[in-house]
Amino acid sequence: MAKLLRLDKYLSDMNIGSRSEIKIWIRKGRVCINSVPCKKPEEKVEINKDEVSFDGKIIKYEKYIYLMLNKPAGFVSATKDKKDKTVIDLISDIPHKDLFPVGRLDKDTEGLLLITNHGELAHQLLSPKKKIDKVYYARIEGRVTTDDVEAFLSGISIGEEKPCLPAKLNILVSGDISEIELTICEGKFHQVKRMFEAVGKKVIYLKRISMADLPLDPNLAPGEYRRLTDGEIEHLKNITSLKKE
Repeated sequence: MAKLLRLDKYLSDMNIGSRSEIKIWIRKGRVCINSVPCKKPEEKVEINKDEVSFDGKIIKYEKYIYLMLNKPAGFVSATKDKKDKTVIDLISDIPHKDLFPVGRLDKDTEGLLLITNHGELAHQLLSPKKKIDKVYYARIEGRVTTDDVEAFLSGISIGEEKPCLPAKLNILVSGDISEIELTICEGKFHQVKRMFEAVGKKVIYLKRISMADLPLDPNLAPGEYRRLTDGEIEHLKNITSLKKE
């Protein structure tokens, strides 16, 4: 069955303007369906068949958007914030409303952050039941040892009712400033920093390099983003057992 959508909702979903603004523009003849001016906001559009244009520019409809962002430090993982710039402020050329970050990275943490408007996929990726792996690179003030590796693998306590689930700690460099990779499958508040504080050490730099077996694209500079490929989207749906659409 063909997917039908009201013309004003079609344009609103693609972030052309508010519903009230769009209705005015439609009635002024600024919108065409298949090159024919349409002045009825309630006119039905057949998704992926009808061609909709606004002021001569074709507006292609996309139900879901999937982006990979290399989050820079200094931005908060939110859609709006009264004090700080958000990761959504970095998305400048994607014509769709309701984008949000999948989970959060601390303001001073860098790296891979998925951005989407697909609520169910985000929910599945963040569900504790799914135990989706997240891999971080960090620089640590203090010598990280095999004792820390064993402690993390046993499930370290960070002051909550339950200890963290077992985490894989890989030591890259052990010294006054150590370098590590850490794989966790939870998303507790400030979890990585609190885990190292629990063993008497301090995280001085933190970057997420992978999530759900999806590595951060090395071609993305901090603040840059790209759309996920069809294969990457399929992988995320498979790993979460999300019903295909």
